[in-house]
Amino acid sequence: KEFYHCFSTGEHGNIFDFIMKTQNLKFGEAVKTLANFAGMQPYTFSKQDEEREKNWKEYSSIYFDYVENYHQALLKNHTSESARNYLNKRNLTEDEIKKFKIGYVEKNGNYYEKLREKHNEKVLKDCGLFYFDEKKNIYVERFRDRVIFPINTISGQPIAIGGRIISNQSYLAKYINSPETFFFKKRNNLYNLDKARKLSSSSDFVYLVEGYMDVVG
Repeated sequence: KEFYHCFSTGEHGNIFDFIMKTQNLKFGEAVKTLANFAGMQPYTFSKQDEEREKNWKEYSSIYFDYVENYHQALLKNHTSESARNYLNKRNLTEDEIKKFKIGYVEKNGNYYEKLREKHNEKVLKDCGLFYFDEKKNIYVERFRDRVIFPINTISGQPIAIGGRIISNQSYLAKYINSPETFFFKKRNNLYNLDKARKLSSSSDFVYLVEGYMDVVG
């Protein structure tokens, strides 16, 4: 009948709705994806679609660079020793740190200027990784002095961050998340879903837990 329906949740729609929801795509991108699957002529984007596609590529590239930079910093930098000690106390192995691409943003770290050398400045400002300090007139790391957990799309591309403070500063929130952006909507994402969905067909149970560390554990 060319539709899907979930009797448990009431979710219902056509093939385009399904692709948009499961892969976190906009309508034009879903049409292009399905056309490629079917071997049809590529869908011609409007100017607005082309601009969105361009911004998405820039956005996802920024997050890829950011996650990779601070993941390597956690693994290699001597200034990340406190973060490694924290994760060791939480019984995380190096293999688990690598599997989940966990990173650490140093207290005085600032990757903004480095990213600005190769990325679109407007997309960089809108991506949620930094905020503007009016007193110092600079962009500041939102996740400084935090262990960071990349939040991925269903296809495995990082689009947001969850950060856990490791110092004892009671006036700071223990966990913070990226603010919502044009490409990241909290209600449409679930941490680790990109990995978990691949196992759901071979397992009788899927567990939904509260926090990032619970998922890794």
